[in-house]
Amino acid sequence: MKTPTISVIMPVYNAEKYISETIESILNQTYSDFELLILDDHSSDNSLAIIQSFQDRDPRIVVVSKLINVGPANLRNEGFKLASAPFIALMDADDIALPTRFEKQILVLTNNLEIGVCGTWFTFFGGKKNRVIRHEEQPEAIKVSFLHSCGIGNPTVMLRKSCLQGLQFDPEYVPVEDYELWSRLLSKTKFYNIQESLLRYRQHENNISKTKIQNVNGAVLQVKKNQMVQFGIAATDEKMTYYLNAVSLQRKLGSDEIVQTISASKFLLSQNTILKNFDEALLQIHINNTLIRTIRNAKNQNLTFYNYLKNEENELFKKINRTDKTIFLLKSLF
Repeated sequence: MKTPTISVIMPVYNAEKYISETIESILNQTYSDFELLILDDHSSDNSLAIIQSFQDRDPRIVVVSKLINVGPANLRNEGFKLASAPFIALMDADDIALPTRFEKQILVLTNNLEIGVCGTWFTFFGGKKNRVIRHEEQPEAIKVSFLHSCGIGNPTVMLRKSCLQGLQFDPEYVPVEDYELWSRLLSKTKFYNIQESLLRYRQHENNISKTKIQNVNGAVLQVKKNQMVQFGIAATDEKMTYYLNAVSLQRKLGSDEIVQTISASKFLLSQNTILKNFDEALLQIHINNTLIRTIRNAKNQNLTFYNYLKNEENELFKKINRTDKTIFLLKSLF
């Protein structure tokens, strides 16, 4: 058989309620040269039977049925190994891909050889209100955004298999193993996000990111610490908290903590001038915006802190808008 252009990897676990709609959304893509690798994680519901009924009708579907539950990260890693195509698309078992998703992503990747990973905007649905999640478009802006949060939607990803270079999802970081993998891959290839919502991301009570909030927070913090190596900073550095505060907003910081954070931000910028891992202008803008929001959300504001910013950090102070300065001064006085 002819090797397909795209291998679609879809882990499944107890998804009988949504799996038919999800599979249909893939089979109905306007770009049809793909194989659909569906890996069932020992589902206890009717998922496997539904999947096999689709397989009987469409030869592009390949089914892997696990005898024990191994988790989504391990399933995607197995999918990476099984994928025969030069391009890999990720898909979750409860989401819906819009018909032109593959067509538009393959066009970006084939016309821009420097881009190894292509995502899209996506739309949350199934909750009280639909909401479009917009991520940065260009590679350098995406890279900076990762210092704060994952700048690409995992089930929207299409990538060149060759750019993985042996990298895979780390189960230790579940349920944010995607953020961890993509943060490592950023140094090996360029990322791009199509500025259009091409996937509907279903919100429901079983979303893993809602059921394991503590695991999410701990894993995200570790990913952010790991990224500090790009500034020559070890994960065990005693000032780590302030470095992270400089690139990722923390509300209700005291004035002393904010002063330390401003100092840490200057070190990050000076290190980047030497190491040049991030676009200098974009990093400066990102840090300035983070610091200004941090000041706006400070735990306590007083005249000493106000005067410190005005006199000692004048360049940053000038970037605070007039309304915020007025509110800051009034809170400091009263």
